[in-house]
Amino acid sequence: MSEKDPIRRRVWDRLEADDIARFPFPPHGRITNFDGADAAAERAVSLPELADADAVKANPDAPQLPLRRKLLHNGTTVYMAVPRLAADRPFVELDPEEIGDLDAAATISQMSNYGRKVGPEEVPPLDAIVVGSVAVTEDGARVGKGEGYSDLEYAVLRGLELVDDDTPVVTTVHDVQLLEEEVDTERYDVPIDVVCTPTRTVRTETTRPRPTGIFWDDLDAKRLEEIPVLDRLREEESDG
Repeated sequence: MSEKDPIRRRVWDRLEADDIARFPFPPHGRITNFDGADAAAERAVSLPELADADAVKANPDAPQLPLRRKLLHNGTTVYMAVPRLAADRPFVELDPEEIGDLDAAATISQMSNYGRKVGPEEVPPLDAIVVGSVAVTEDGARVGKGEGYSDLEYAVLRGLELVDDDTPVVTTVHDVQLLEEEVDTERYDVPIDVVCTPTRTVRTETTRPRPTGIFWDDLDAKRLEEIPVLDRLREEESDG
């Protein structure tokens, strides 16, 4: 069992018990939607890191839907990963100049209908990354839902030099998901720079190291088989 599992369970239980969680249900096992997600998104989109961004990679989960919509309405091109990166072209490019219904395009169910599937080599250098979180600490440690895809997306983009140490990572969560305790992280965990809740904006000033690329020895054969782009990138690195 991961050391983060008790934190996940505790946060999910509180989101449910305090009637903070919002559709889809149940809150457990997912990046949980929460009451106040729109207010948190409004704080986030006003950040200088996002307000003037040309291109942002954003997670497809429900609590970040208001933020994706606001980014598109601001003229920002948003890149969303297909579920589990299970495609040769694992990102969907949402260019607001090419989309008639920005609100629909920002949803996970409609993104492929309005956007264009692209490989990571077609993604431009990114101005910022938006991630979902189950919990996050005030010093920038992120707890996801435990599958590792968000960190893997970052590693792919980092390996292609589309993000670097200066690319800000932003998350939106409910206030109860912002923790004061210490959380241990692994070398592949991506730290958070800015946390926006419905009532607060927290700049973590994190000193936690960022992954510099893909840690191939952490990936088993099953995951390499499930995610076509990984196999291709490994071959390219070997050839290089």
